[in-house]
Amino acid sequence: MGGFGSGRPGGSGRIKVEACRSIDVNRLHRRGCLRPGWSGQLRWSSDGERVASIILRSEQAQLHLSYRVQIGGGDWEDVTETVRIVRTPCRYGGARPYLICPGVVNGTACGRRVAKLYGPGRYFLCRHCYRLANASQSEPAFDRSLRRANKIRQRLGGEPGLAAAFPARPKGMWQRTYEQLREDAITAEIAADEALAVRVERLMAWSNRRKQRSGFWQ
Repeated sequence: MGGFGSGRPGGSGRIKVEACRSIDVNRLHRRGCLRPGWSGQLRWSSDGERVASIILRSEQAQLHLSYRVQIGGGDWEDVTETVRIVRTPCRYGGARPYLICPGVVNGTACGRRVAKLYGPGRYFLCRHCYRLANASQSEPAFDRSLRRANKIRQRLGGEPGLAAAFPARPKGMWQRTYEQLREDAITAEIAADEALAVRVERLMAWSNRRKQRSGFWQ
């Protein structure tokens, strides 16, 4: 990766988005931080202690970032970055803001319209430029499907787990919405059952191979 987007961490392992500092345009919008002329700090903390911060300044169609970074144990560097803001009209009025990724990969500008930019390197870029992965992408199929089903159950006010009764439709929820969520949960649970069956089959095959090898040397 070269040009303005240079500074991506090396190594073959993919960094998870959950491990990166991020700038969320929706969060900034809700707090009024995208108003032209607004300026302030965005801070990140761990266990109640501040670990990093940047200075933000908003214009009509731009967000200016100012911060310091230390790459690979080198000297601290002052970095300034300007990110374009675009707004798309919503169906029922108003507009939704997006950030335009300023990254450059192999000489080609990214320009993706995204809700979040991430900062594992020198600049804040989109997850595609940094080739970031979600934690869920490294989950086994069984865990991923079961997590999806449990999320729906809990959204409906129920308990997680296949043994728990499926929750009734919450008051005020459209019947059509409830039926779609129920169908999605059932589909995810079926996928979890199938993934578990595959896992068990593989474990049994592995166990049988071990027994056969042990018997060969007896």
